[in-house]
Parts: sequence; C-alpha cells; structure tokens
Amino acid sequence: MVISYDKLWKLLIDKKMNKTDLKEQAAITYNILARLGKQQPVSMESLYKICKCLHCNIGDIMEFEID
Repeated sequence: MVISYDKLWKLLIDKKMNKTDLKEQAAITYNILARLGKQQPVSMESLYKICKCLHCNIGDIMEFEID
C-alpha cells in the first residue's frame, strides 16, 4: 500500500493556499512538507495539525492506494 496526499494538494488549491501558507498556519516543519511531497508517512500529530488548520477530516487529505 502507498500513501497518497493528492487530496491535500487539491484541497490547498481549492482554498487558494500554497505549501508555505500551510506550513505557517498548521505549525509544521519543512521536513514534514517534504515527506508529504514524497508520499512518505508523517506523524498523526502532524496530520492532526493540518486537519485542524484546514477544518477537515483525515480522509479529506490522504488515502491509501493499493500498488
């Protein structure tokens, strides 16, 4: 299984935000953004911060894809 954060990137576009905006508003690091960009796992705490910032649920920003 592969993690996909494609939903997150689409949501940012819909909200007219860029990755730097997300980093600042969700209080996450550049390393977390890099891991998201590489489709790598990140902590639940980071996902929680992103969901709280974007007012959404975890299923709105990520999904598992069967490879």
